[in-house]
Formats: sequence, structure tokens, C-alpha cells
Amino acid sequence: MLDPISVMMLVVISLVSCMVHIYSLSYMHGEYRFNTYYAYLSLFTFSMLGLVIAENIFQMYIFWELVGISSYLLIGFYFTKASAVAAAKKAFIVTRFADLGFLVGILILSYGARTLDFPTLIDRLTQTGSPYLASFAGAGFLGLSTLSWALLLVFMGGAGKSAMFPLHIWLPDAMEGPTPVSALIHAATMVVAGVYLVARLFPVFSISAPDALTIIAYIGVFSAFFAAVIATTQTDIKRVLAYSTISQIGYMMFALGVAGWGEGHDEGYTASMFHLFTHAFFKALLFLGAGAVIHAIHSNEMKDMGGLRKSLPITHITFLLACLAIAGIPPFAGFFSKEAILSAAYHGNMPVYILGLITSGLTAFYMFRLYFRIFWYKPAEVHHDGHSHEKGNWAMNFPLIFLAAGAVLAGLIPIGSFVSATGAAIKLPVHLLFSIVPVALGLGGIAIAAFLYLKESDRPERATRAFGKFAQWAYNKFYIDEIYLFVTKKVIFNLIGRPAAWFDRNVVDGLMNGTASLSATVSEAIKGMQSGRLQSYAMYFLGGVIVIAAILVIKFM
Repeated sequence: MLDPISVMMLVVISLVSCMVHIYSLSYMHGEYRFNTYYAYLSLFTFSMLGLVIAENIFQMYIFWELVGISSYLLIGFYFTKASAVAAAKKAFIVTRFADLGFLVGILILSYGARTLDFPTLIDRLTQTGSPYLASFAGAGFLGLSTLSWALLLVFMGGAGKSAMFPLHIWLPDAMEGPTPVSALIHAATMVVAGVYLVARLFPVFSISAPDALTIIAYIGVFSAFFAAVIATTQTDIKRVLAYSTISQIGYMMFALGVAGWGEGHDEGYTASMFHLFTHAFFKALLFLGAGAVIHAIHSNEMKDMGGLRKSLPITHITFLLACLAIAGIPPFAGFFSKEAILSAAYHGNMPVYILGLITSGLTAFYMFRLYFRIFWYKPAEVHHDGHSHEKGNWAMNFPLIFLAAGAVLAGLIPIGSFVSATGAAIKLPVHLLFSIVPVALGLGGIAIAAFLYLKESDRPERATRAFGKFAQWAYNKFYIDEIYLFVTKKVIFNLIGRPAAWFDRNVVDGLMNGTASLSATVSEAIKGMQSGRLQSYAMYFLGGVIVIAAILVIKFM
């Protein structure tokens, strides 16, 4: 199925996957199971390409699950590390719960529309007076129509794959996989599958407005803000980028959510797809840049970094360009797509706009906190001897330069000429006056990050102490993982699992064991009747004849 959004996704997947394949030649050189790594990487790319060109929703679901299994294999690539195995299982289990909702939503939608094909399904559920639509609108639960519930269940699958709150817990742990994997799967392609799913069914979502789209908008903007707050406190550079990904996917989601209201129908939809496109370049670049840093320093922790701008000049410049793009600073790509999203939210839902605006300032702060901690902060001689790790390493440098060009220039593409909710070309507005506040917040975030982290000092510690317990909660990810573990181990395992296990052992197994024991006892008692001795059988036969004859005699007397 080829249409503007699927073609756009094909471009994103193909380009980013190509860069990651090239980058991995150097990054994974000498790795044990090098061939296996490329097999898994190719399986993922195949699955993702199949997902975006699927003609019907069940075919998409099959490729959706293939993406899940290839992600599981890549996250757990270093299977000798217990943390990698745990992360792979966590990602697989969390997304399976979400995919269960997706499957139920597919069944409800296909039952109501009597089809699985996207064009037919959309046509039958969006036409005014359609009997299929009427059957959905006629029933409901808890104030929502059946159609809204079906779409929310479909969105549940997308929220799991795109790591939306509260199903976001798998993505930061998924950084246990090789860094190029993070760039491909957990930044530019797999995690936007949920956004693509909502966009694919957007005409149906818009019919259910404001029910399903309202919930999508609020989940999206909360996820964006929540993840941005956590990202400001993390010290592992890949985890900062992981929470940044959750935040940026939240932007795309709430843009689709506000696209169901008021004036900016096409603006929100197109802005979401535009941000998906630009984000692929600068986030993949950030992950690959982080990979180059890790490759040189052999550590993920900020405390082991600083002063790397001279020893890694290409990584430094390209990483800076990506940070400017994600911070929404003009004229970089992220500025145009973020401004379009904020404009759509401004015209569609003011609380969502305000929270999105605050998140944009936080984004600039945590990204430049990361940039200054890696490339400035400490003098170069503290950890490094000044030797360039980039010399002659074309396989790692070429993808960085290519993606940096995308991070700078992708915003100039007139995306509205190709992608819109109705199919008609639109022009995404860029109002200078409207842009003043978002850009000022971005520059303010950069300035605060520079004040705290440009040079080594005790300012970061004092700032952390000023926020007290809140900073500790944010560093510990607001204990969401601990809550899940508590619910799993204390509630599900103890209150449900243990009684179920007792019932299985004592009642189910006991019944089966009792039946077997009774059978054995009866068999032991009567086994003499099947002795194999002819004279015994003759006696039983004679006894039977005598008994029957006696009965007949008594009956006819």
C-alpha cells in the first residue's frame, strides 16, 4: 500500500537503516556473532518495511509482531550480560500486553466494518449514514462508543510500541543493545510505528473525536513532559537519549490528538508526520554520535567524559547540529516541525499547548546538558591524550555527516505538499511572532545548561540540592519501575499466582492423582480375573451360566 505517509516511512526506514548498516561495519568490527548481528538487523528492517506497506490491518499486525521479535533479539544481543537478557524480556513482555489490546481492537474494528483492508475499513467507518458506522455508534460503555473503545485498544498497541506512559518502562532498559541498534530501532523507526498506526487510521480516529483523540492528546503531551523531566537528571548518555525519544514521540502523538479539533485539522496531522521525518535524522545522529563517544571512552557515564571536542571533532560538530535541531533552534529541521506542532496545539487545545511549550524548554536544557558534559565541562587531559579516534574511520564518520545534513536541511522540505489528512496540499505556517516564545525558551534552556555545565564546578550539585526530593524522584524515574515490580511480585504473584499454583497442585493435580490412584486400586483388586488361565475362565463361564439359569427358573416359576 503506497500513499504519502507509507512512502515517507519507506524513505525514513531505508535511509536510517542504510546508515546504521554502514556505521555498524566499524562499530561492531571484531564482535563475536558479527554475522548474527547483521542477520537480526536485516530481519528488523524487513519487518518494519512490511509493516508500513501492509494493505490490511491484520497483515500489519503480523509484521508488528515480527518487529517485536527482531527487537527482542537485538536488545538481547549481548546475551551473556544478565542486564541485556532482562531488558530484552522486559521489552518483549510489556509490548505483548500492549499488543493484546491491539489485537482485540483489530477484531472489534474488523467485525464492525466486515473487512480488514485499510481503504475499505476507513471508507465504511467514515461515510455519513453508513450502516457499519451506525452499528458502532449505537452501543457504548462508560460513556464511550464501541468505535471509541476499539480505537483506544488499537492505540494501546501503538502506545506500547511507541513507549507512551505508562507503557514506557521498556525503552530506557532497551539501551542494553548495541548503540547502532538504539539508533535504528529505538529512535528513528520502531518507536514511531505507533504514530504511524494512528496516522494510518486517522480518518476513523477523527470520526470518534473528541473521545479517542482527546485521550491520545493528553497521553502524548504528558508522556512528552514526564520523559523530559526524567531526562534532565540521568547520567547515562544513552538513557538521556532514550527519554528524549519518549518525549519526542509524545510530541507526535499529541499533534495527532489535537488534529481532531477546530481550525488546525490538517496542520496537526501534517506537523506530526513532519516531526516524525525530521526526528529520524537528528535522533539517529544523536545515538550514532553517542556510539562514537562510547566507542572512544568505553563508558556510558557522563562522569567519565568531558573535553572531547578536540579528540572527536566530527562527532562534536555533528552532535552539536543535532542538539540545535532537537532544541527547535532556527533554521534547523526541528524548529519547523516543532513550531507546526505547537501551532496546531495552540489552535486546538490550550492546556496541551502550554505543557508542550514547557517541554520544548526542557528539551533544550537536557540536550545541551548532555552536549556540554560530553564535549566541554572537563579539560581534555583529564581522561584523554588528545589522540583522534576518528582518523580514517569513514564507516562511522560518513553516517554522522549524512544524518547531520538531514538534521540541518530536512526542515526545508514542503511536507504539506505531500502529506495531509485530507490529501489536499497545505502549507505549514511559520509565524515569526508565534515563534518568539518557543525559541526564547529553547535559548533559555541552552543558556542555563551552559551556566551549569560549560565548565567544571559545583553548580550542578547545588542546583540538584535546590530541587531536593523532586530531583531524587526524577533521577529514580519517579519509581514507576518499582511500582510495576510491586504490583507484579506482591499482588499478581502473591495474591493471584500463589493461590493459582496451590489450586493447580492440590485440586487439579490432586483430582488427577486421585483418579489414577483409584484406577490402580481397582485394577489391583480385579486383575486376578484376567489371569490367562483357561480353567479359571471356564469356571467363570460356568458360574455365569448357572446364575442366568437360576434367574430364569425363578422368573418362570
